Amino acid sequence: MSFLPRLFTAAAAIAIAASQAAAFDTRAKAAFVLDQTTGTVLLAKRADEALPPASMSKLMTLYITFEAIRDGRLSMDERLPVSQHAQSYGGSTMFLDTTDRVKVSDLLRGIIVLSGNDACAVLAEALSPDGTEAGFARLMTQRAQQMGMTSSTFKNASGWPAPGHVMSMRDLVLLGSHIIRDFPEFYEMFAERRFEFDGRAPSNVNNRNPLLGLGIGADGLKTGHTEEAGYGLVGSAANGKRRVVFAITGLDTAAARAEESEAIVNWAFRQFAEQTIVKKDSAIAQADIWMGAEDAVGLVAEDDLTLLLPTMTPNGVEAEVVYTGPIEAPVRRGDKLAELIIRPEGLPETRVPLVAEADVEAAGFMHRMLTVSSVLVKRLREDGAGDRM
Repeated sequence: MSFLPRLFTAAAAIAIAASQAAAFDTRAKAAFVLDQTTGTVLLAKRADEALPPASMSKLMTLYITFEAIRDGRLSMDERLPVSQHAQSYGGSTMFLDTTDRVKVSDLLRGIIVLSGNDACAVLAEALSPDGTEAGFARLMTQRAQQMGMTSSTFKNASGWPAPGHVMSMRDLVLLGSHIIRDFPEFYEMFAERRFEFDGRAPSNVNNRNPLLGLGIGADGLKTGHTEEAGYGLVGSAANGKRRVVFAITGLDTAAARAEESEAIVNWAFRQFAEQTIVKKDSAIAQADIWMGAEDAVGLVAEDDLTLLLPTMTPNGVEAEVVYTGPIEAPVRRGDKLAELIIRPEGLPETRVPLVAEADVEAAGFMHRMLTVSSVLVKRLREDGAGDRM
């Protein structure tokens, strides 16, 4: 015979008009879509696979440069020399040469708007521990690991094709989210659609981000393209209080990248909405009390709970309350007693602590004796019935 507590579960009565949103059938080889405001993952396709990121990895060079400016190790007006190595880059460039000394502010726009490989090398050599781009790439890898990017290794500052230069879509979204949150003073540059540097590259003055100017709230971040990687984009858009950050790669054409990116933004904002499903101090369930003046106590949430949920198909939200009980008295109002587990279809589960709604004092001596006696009688009857079977 045992009086040990047991794990209890109970269905929670949460009436919400929401169910599984239609999954987005992306054409991208890999994709990751995050509602940054709530931290809800809306789409993950091969999200942790380490793939060639092309110019999207320039975001890491930018992040380290932003840190250096914030920490006073570099200034926006400082002019940096251009090495022969930086000048030697092909692909998308600012057409820098070794006679130049270029302001940091111009180099940043040269990377963000023009995707300049040469500009990345200039900043890399200025900030590298050993003065080389390779040394800066090692710093990029180390800093990425510190930030929680587990699938990123860098071989250069620009995303120029190189064996072992890889990132995952999840890592790219994490990096983009850090830029938005950590450096709002620099983030506005990502929405700039045009940058002319010294009249040198009339064919390379426009931002390649296809979402800018569409009126869907897009304001960043970085495109990428190589033959191996295909066409990709780390994008972000804001709608009211919500912000979505996403990364896609492996599209066949720039047009496909543009179409897929716009469709993802529209899907994320139209198919999901924030809803308050639990009100603070509203009783959700009850927990049984052992040896208390009351047999049960209400369970309430300490704060309102707002979740991002699908907007269509009113099938309700699956939820349950879990606690180990019965709970021995006395119980004090606000004691954490249980957990509410909410499982929206197609989205990650959410766990919310529940606390006691009121005090429950320990029962008097006679009440405790009667409780023990009733439990003993019940157990003896159950044991006797089992012996007769």
